[in-house]
Parts: sequence; structure tokens; C-alpha cells
Amino acid sequence: MYDEALLKAIIENAIDGIIVIDGKGVILSANPSCCALFGYSADEMCGQNVNMIIPSSDRANHNNYINRYEITGESNIIGIGREVTALKKNGKTFPAGLAVSEVPDGGKRIYVGIIHDLTAEKLAVEQLKDHNIKLEKEVAERTESLENIVQELEQAKDEVSQSLLKEQEINQMKTRFVSMASHEFRTPLSSIQLSASLIEHYYDKIDKLKIFGHLAKIKSAVGSLTDILNDFLSVERIESGKVVPSAGEFDIKALCDDIIEGIKLQAKPNQRIKYIHKGSVKVISDNAMLQHCIINLLSNAVKYSGEEALITLTTVRTAQKLNIRVTDNGIGIPADEQQHLFEPFFRASNVSDVSGTGLGLNIVKRYTELMNGTVTVKSIPKKGTAFILEFPVHE
Repeated sequence: MYDEALLKAIIENAIDGIIVIDGKGVILSANPSCCALFGYSADEMCGQNVNMIIPSSDRANHNNYINRYEITGESNIIGIGREVTALKKNGKTFPAGLAVSEVPDGGKRIYVGIIHDLTAEKLAVEQLKDHNIKLEKEVAERTESLENIVQELEQAKDEVSQSLLKEQEINQMKTRFVSMASHEFRTPLSSIQLSASLIEHYYDKIDKLKIFGHLAKIKSAVGSLTDILNDFLSVERIESGKVVPSAGEFDIKALCDDIIEGIKLQAKPNQRIKYIHKGSVKVISDNAMLQHCIINLLSNAVKYSGEEALITLTTVRTAQKLNIRVTDNGIGIPADEQQHLFEPFFRASNVSDVSGTGLGLNIVKRYTELMNGTVTVKSIPKKGTAFILEFPVHE
């Protein structure tokens, strides 16, 4: 058993404030820590109502707790630790942890309260909260910075990929150009050289008809070279922005009739070219560009179709648009190559034995787009191909 002196020494030296009140709320004693905590002396506290250390806004509730417990025995604060707001002598308040216990004393109710100043803990919590907010803000800022860096890296990666892709496309175009030039120039040049050599060495031994025949071959070869150079020139002029559509009114049916007469001279034996027109014949567009597109598509149909093939040119003029369709029942275009059909110098894998620069359809597409039109293709290998041009109608 602890004796009374030892118990008093423990209370006197306790770090937390200890206060004893009776059933009416009168302070019976307060240890030194309690007095220091509230700024009172023991004499100032003893005999006073405990309300002196309770803010006025909480006093009514505190009195009700004690009165209810005295009457009903129902506990709201007795034996229950809780956080309260305490009032110092200087009028300042502070957060405190309060634990109230009932101590029997000869039939009287005595209450012992242990009061712990929570100011330091609250400050630490607030500092920790502020620190966490600061950390969260820094994390958010750094995350945003990292996201921006990642986004910039992704953009740089895309730009590099695009540059590499563009470089690959340029290299492929160069390869196609070298391949096309070495093939397309060699044939007519060889024909010119051979015919010129024959005329040079045997002009006095061969008749005029054979000489004229060789001259015709030379003219044809020169014409082929001229066509190739014209294609190069057209691409260069389009790339440099020198080609500008010049719209004028003309008769689309008369234009197509003239084109077909010229294409028939290129046709293979027994090839048939059929022309169908529907609607008004008056069109406002660039005559030269449109003529070039139709000639190119019909020439391709003749080249890539066999003998006795049927080639159809259809023009339809409505109030909204001009539709031009060129169809054939020729060799067609491989399905996996159709997406590259309008690229410069591209030639399908099934036309290697037919002369061509690979620029014609690219020029058709560019001319069509310059006239605010569209070009599409539908093709089935070994069954045929259809090219469709559509232009808005201008009144």
C-alpha cells in the first residue's frame, strides 16, 4: 500500500495537470502542473467553480453533464477520455485532452480530472498536414513536369519517326526513279541508236520505205522520251506551286469525243472504246487539266487491257457534281498495292512488262485535287479496274 505522503508526491510531480472537484463543480485541489497550465496559483483555483477554466460557450454543457450524472448516474464524460477546449487565466484557450474519473469518498461524489495540453501535438499535426500539402503540391508539380517531359519526348519521337518515314519515302522514290529511268530511257534510246545506225550504214542500200520506217521508230522513241520528260516537268511545276487551275466553260461531251478519237490510235487490235454521257454538256472547269486526267486514265486502260477488251468512258453531269468514270476489263491491280497507287514512281507488281513512269496517276490525283475534286479506284485482279473522278459543279 502506498502511504498518503507517497501518493501526494506522485500527484505533485505529475507532468499532466490533475484537478479535483466536488459534485457541485467546486475545485478542491489542483497540482502544480495544473496551476502552471492555466496560469493560476493553487489558492486562486481552490474553492472556485471549475467553470473558471472552461470557455463560456462550453460551460452550460459541462454543468449539464455533471447535474445529469448526479441525478441519473448516466455518464457522458465520466470514465471517457475526450478532447476539450480549456481557458487560461490570460483569456487564451488551448486544446486539451481530458479524462474524468469518479473517486468515492464516504458517500460523497468527488471527481478527478487529468488534463493534458494538446497544443504541441496539434501544432505537430498541423505542421505535418502543411508538410503533406507541400509535398503533395511538389509531387503534383514534379509529376506535371515529368508528364510534360514525357509528352515532349513522345512528340520528339513522333517527329523523328516522321522524319525517318519521310526519309524512307524519299529513298524509295529515288530507288523507283533510278529503276524507272534506267528502264524507260534505255528502250527508246536503244531504238533511236539502232535505227540511226542502220540508216547511217545502209542508207544507200535500203529503199525509202525502210528508211521511213526507221525514221518513224526514231520519232516514236523521241515522243516517248518527250512524254516522260513532260511528266517530270508536270510534277516539278505542281511541287513548286506553278500550276493554278484556270476555269472556263466548255462542252464535256465534245471534249471526250476528241479525246477518244486520239486514244483510238493507241488502241490494240479489236479493242473497243465506248462513251456514254448523261445530263447537261456544259461544264465550268480547267479544260487542260481535265483533258490530261481523262487521257491518262484511258491510256492506262488501253495499256493494261488485252486485245478485244472493252473500255468504257462515262460522264454524268448533274446539278451538284460532274462524275467521270473510266472502266476496263484488264489485268486489274493487286489489292495490297492499291493504297500506293497514286504515289509518285509507284508501279504495281503485275505491270513490269509494260512501259510507264509511275507518275501518271500521281499527276491525275494532284490535278483532280487542284480542281477541288476526288479520285477513287475500284479494282479486282484479272477482272478489271474502274477510276472515278468527281468534281463540284460551278454555275
